[in-house]
Amino acid sequence: PPSWPSHIQYINAPRYHPSVPGPVRSFLISGTNPAPQKTPISFPSTSLVRVRYITEPSHPARGQNGLFAVRKILPKSHIIDYIGEVHCQDRAGSDYDLSLFRSQDGDNVGVDASVMGNEARFVNDYRGVRSKPNAVFVESRTSQGELRMSIWSSKDLIQKGDEILVSYGKNWWRSR
Repeated sequence: PPSWPSHIQYINAPRYHPSVPGPVRSFLISGTNPAPQKTPISFPSTSLVRVRYITEPSHPARGQNGLFAVRKILPKSHIIDYIGEVHCQDRAGSDYDLSLFRSQDGDNVGVDASVMGNEARFVNDYRGVRSKPNAVFVESRTSQGELRMSIWSSKDLIQKGDEILVSYGKNWWRSR
């Protein structure tokens, strides 16, 4: 994408780290357990958003990037999947690691977009920008059955040019 940071590898489909056990990977990819290994389906980058450098002096992420709507986004609409490296490791130092799934066997699966990911990695927290988020994280399966963490618009219309903002959650802020 235009102006993509050179230190981040752009990917449009999840990459699975070897730490993800075979049965867990099968469940994530196809929804069955166990199943033969499948290659994830690649999805093109969304046309709903664009990454933009933030220059507004009052913005908490000034000098960093944000995710912005390139057209109106209707309420309760899928905006973009959060793509990164799917893993079963402790990555406490990553600010781009989302929890995706916890298995009954105790495997915690995360999606880390710190070194590779798509536009969704630039979604910012609403605090200090708006009174409430205009988007939410939703765990769902693609039409091919792969489990993904996605960003969806909330109950309000998002206007062209608006920054897409979610809540990172109190635990994210407490750990910082």
